[in-house]
Amino acid sequence: MTIDRPSRATADSAIVAAEAGSPLVHGSCTLSRDLAVPPGRVFAAFSDLALRQRWFRIPSEPGTAHHELDFRVSGCEIARGTFAPSGVPEQIEYRSEFLDIVPDERIVFTYTIMLDGHRRSVSLVTVELAAEGSGTRVTRTEQYVFLVLTGDGQVDVAHLEGSMRLQFNGLESAVVRS
Repeated sequence: MTIDRPSRATADSAIVAAEAGSPLVHGSCTLSRDLAVPPGRVFAAFSDLALRQRWFRIPSEPGTAHHELDFRVSGCEIARGTFAPSGVPEQIEYRSEFLDIVPDERIVFTYTIMLDGHRRSVSLVTVELAAEGSGTRVTRTEQYVFLVLTGDGQVDVAHLEGSMRLQFNGLESAVVRS
């Protein structure tokens, strides 16, 4: 998948425009997947850093990735790296805070995405784990706001939804094969 990225000058202009009151894009999306493992195994893939790193990461050049996880209510997760898809290095940072955790049942958290030190989006996410036979139905609901848009924001929304699907693929691979 190719994602159109504005040039550095265009991105800087968008950031200035956003600070001056440019439009925001709000929305929500929900994705569910049935996994052939019990809820405890899926929960561990969120709560254990070594397992989480098998399926969740920020795009980055070798040697630039950083990832830490303090999985508890009021704890946080930080993942960052430098990525240069168009030859221009970009600093990407994911920063979350856990608001509610019920082991093997649900995780509620907020997160922000920063690009070159500028907040691009903020989200509230609920991950629900429901036992389904010997497996788990995982449902992720995300409410988002994009603060800085690429074009009209539709590329940003498509990128978010595509990222959710890729994360589910990685999560499934990590828990089924572990």
